[in-house]
Amino acid sequence: MTAPIPTTIKLQKTSRSLRLGYADGREFVLPAEYLRVLSPSAEVRGHGKPILQTGKQEVGLTGVETAGRYALKLVFDDGHDSGLYTWAYLYQLATEQETRWQHYLDQLHTAGASRDPHTSAIRLLP
Repeated sequence: MTAPIPTTIKLQKTSRSLRLGYADGREFVLPAEYLRVLSPSAEVRGHGKPILQTGKQEVGLTGVETAGRYALKLVFDDGHDSGLYTWAYLYQLATEQETRWQHYLDQLHTAGASRDPHTSAIRLLP
């Protein structure tokens, strides 16, 4: 089965999110932070060993471009603009948002890291 292609794509700079609408009437709002920390780029995926993204709570989207007929290229205000979000990956991010977000929060907790760009976690060893 082929992933559905959004019929509407709206960059919402004020709320720092991307709104996707589908032909079946479903709509999803994906926060910029969520999209940034789960970027499909090599910088984030780490060539098989994912690199935990921290301090991205205030990141915003500044641009959205189509990449052929199969993906979007998202431009973030922290300078990140690599990685193509295929229609299939965007749909997974949309439909699995709660689970994926909780997994990310759990990873942050385990690492003693923060979403807040103004917080630097220091782990003291016993």
